[in-house]
Amino acid sequence: MRRIMVLAAAALFAALSGQVAAADELYGTLKKIKDSGRIVIGRSENSIPFSFTDASGKPVGYSIDLCSRIVEAVKAELKMDKLEVQYVTIMGTTLIPLLVNGTVDMSCSTTTNNLTRQKQVDFLYTMYVTGNQLLVRKGSGIREVEDLKGKRVAVNQGTTNEKIIKALDKQLNLGIRFLDTEDQPRGWLAFESGRVDCYVTDAIVEHGLIAKSATPEKYEVVGRLLSFDPYAIVVRRDDSAFRLIGNRVLADLFRSGEIEQIYDKWLKPIAGPLSEPLRTVFATQAMPY
Repeated sequence: MRRIMVLAAAALFAALSGQVAAADELYGTLKKIKDSGRIVIGRSENSIPFSFTDASGKPVGYSIDLCSRIVEAVKAELKMDKLEVQYVTIMGTTLIPLLVNGTVDMSCSTTTNNLTRQKQVDFLYTMYVTGNQLLVRKGSGIREVEDLKGKRVAVNQGTTNEKIIKALDKQLNLGIRFLDTEDQPRGWLAFESGRVDCYVTDAIVEHGLIAKSATPEKYEVVGRLLSFDPYAIVVRRDDSAFRLIGNRVLADLFRSGEIEQIYDKWLKPIAGPLSEPLRTVFATQAMPY
């Protein structure tokens, strides 16, 4: 009996040891990064001020800065001396497929976290909150969405913007003539060149497009907010180890207040000082250890 008990105890110890070893084993995105020595970031080229390309061709912006902090945390977690960072350009129609098929490891742009997308991907903590408004020419007579009756409107394919404005068009019987564009540069070009009367996207993006324009005095953002859009970095679904690292980085930035410095660098010139509602959003996500 004593021998049986010893053998049983040894078997239990071996099983528990195996479980601990298994728990320590890398999986998912972290394993992919460790094995390849590379992390791949999906980003937009013209989503000012979140993710865009500077004069030297370098990816920069608010979202890019946050993702860069996560890259450093991943490198430390995996105890890697070197970690190559590769950027892949994404659009509304390619963002989710490129994450799901393993091409990119996280998406750092202006993506709205919603329940529909959570069926396929996961999101880190909220990094900004905006909503849909109307980008128009001054003097156009367009002030609210109801004024778009029979007008020509550009909207990007595969985005929440498209879903919202087309639902309102149907609900209000506006008869909008839509031009579906692939991305923000094409949407802006269609608007700037006069092919459409209005461009519908997120308000903060619209202010960024105006700021970059050669003639910003010609354009304005008008109307009530048509949606609630919490922006977040996108990661693969069911990958809690990688998601935890990303959320830990963001929580540290929220807790220390360093997020405001990053906000001021990129967003303050366009959106103004950090608002109290957004400050509250950050504070509620500053999770303790």
